[in-house]
Amino acid sequence: MLRPFVFLNVALTADGKLAPANRHFVPFGSKRDQELLFKLRARADAVMSGATTVGDDVKLGPGEERFRRMRLKNGLAEYNLRIVVSGSSTISPQAEFFEYRHSPALVLTTERISSRKLRQLEAVADEVKVCGRNEVDFVTALCWLRQKWGVKRLLCEGGGKVNEALFRAGLVDEIYVTLCPLILGGREAPTLSDGLGFARLADAPAFALRSARRFGDELFLVYRAIKKRSASD
Repeated sequence: MLRPFVFLNVALTADGKLAPANRHFVPFGSKRDQELLFKLRARADAVMSGATTVGDDVKLGPGEERFRRMRLKNGLAEYNLRIVVSGSSTISPQAEFFEYRHSPALVLTTERISSRKLRQLEAVADEVKVCGRNEVDFVTALCWLRQKWGVKRLLCEGGGKVNEALFRAGLVDEIYVTLCPLILGGREAPTLSDGLGFARLADAPAFALRSARRFGDELFLVYRAIKKRSASD
């Protein structure tokens, strides 16, 4: 079945952290990194993020008018579709994500969601999709996004658990990494890919470096997935 092209965008410290161990995210990338974020959104039909990353004040919109013009030049709708992922739907129905009405707001969740929370989210979201028993079935979810919502390019902005689930399902096509000159440390600090991880190196998804650029003290890296050959190839 058809699914969207999936690309990730992350800003990492030099020791590979997305945020401190308390998971209170404060942007630490440069203005150039923030510019990249909106330029990548301008190339996506939809932007997706986990509930913790979205929090109470992140809207996942396209940004100011010049970025919306970029979207139109790229043949996309002026405002991107917005998706929040939460296995138990911890996101608040009062979050700004739902108050921002320029484009549809979708929720991907699982059968773990309570009936009460499901009703609350259905009242504020354009659609709540239950896909999976204990964790979101991203293969099913992405095929649904392509078929029902016409999503051909999907940008994921984390966090680490959502990214890892996409890696584990073999759904990540491209990664944009901004490497920043900071050290956060912390065993519990989130990384680009958390969750279950891969027990064997042979199972780990492989990527090829497409480009590497330095601006000031930051490195901007782009990786493209290497498709593994099957035994019959």
